[in-house]
Amino acid sequence: MTTRTDSPAKPARVWPENFADPAVLHAGGEWWAYATNGPRGNAPVLRSPDLRTWRPVGDALPELPGWAEEGFTWAPEVAATSTGYVMYYTARVRSTGLQGIGRAVASHPAGPYLDDSEEPLIFQADEGGSIDATPFTDTDGTRYLWWKNDGNAVEERTWLYAATLSDDGLALSGSPTRVVGSDLEWEGDLVEGPFLFRRGATLHLFYSANGFRSADYAVGHAVCDGPMGPCRKTPDPVLTGNPLMAGPGHCVVVEHEGRTLMIHHAWQPEDVGVWEQGRHMWVTELVWDGDRPRAVVPLSR
Repeated sequence: MTTRTDSPAKPARVWPENFADPAVLHAGGEWWAYATNGPRGNAPVLRSPDLRTWRPVGDALPELPGWAEEGFTWAPEVAATSTGYVMYYTARVRSTGLQGIGRAVASHPAGPYLDDSEEPLIFQADEGGSIDATPFTDTDGTRYLWWKNDGNAVEERTWLYAATLSDDGLALSGSPTRVVGSDLEWEGDLVEGPFLFRRGATLHLFYSANGFRSADYAVGHAVCDGPMGPCRKTPDPVLTGNPLMAGPGHCVVVEHEGRTLMIHHAWQPEDVGVWEQGRHMWVTELVWDGDRPRAVVPLSR
């Protein structure tokens, strides 16, 4: 991205291959992006100086622990801790066929990350499993983890959960709390992909909802009183399908060179649901009307 000007930046498709559920980390003066499994590995990782020009680095999670089944490694996100870099990722619990959340550690942002655990960090077997973990460190240094129970996998309701983490980021230190469920018409029957972003004194929640296979997938927003909620939703989604992209979702939000940028995936409009084409990585700028974000995109479809 260029230096901030008065004109907002247009959305950009920054990686033309399948790179679903992207998350980014700024470390060592560079940006690192991680995504759901694909031809490039369990947790493909890219490297960039500017969030626009990317090159592949490899597989950040080349080996899975014994409890995890190959081929279902989703939505990795990474946090820097006193332990090193901790990756939170989703994988299928071999003995159940449901998804659980693991954690793995590396000394470098690109990995390799190692998970030496004998069981998942989080596994809500009675609620369909657990997916889409996202770490958040507040201004006082307290660590939190948000995630989704995978209720739609077993025809149950979905919730966004939150819990405190240990200082090293390797274990939950508090009881999980239900914070947000699906209660708006545009959300369909699920919420997922949470991400917390503090802007000044205000804590913002971004999340995805509706069916990720469809053009109706979109990004929602809420303002939260704290990292454990409660949260008050904006009635309409922040980012929806438009002439450039279809079904945008699973985002992270960062500040870069004076701009607020949302990194997310989306289908090409003509390729919705075509797995061979996949979901590509995009960068879309957010502008602010007080505490309400607005994506700089063409008119919604």
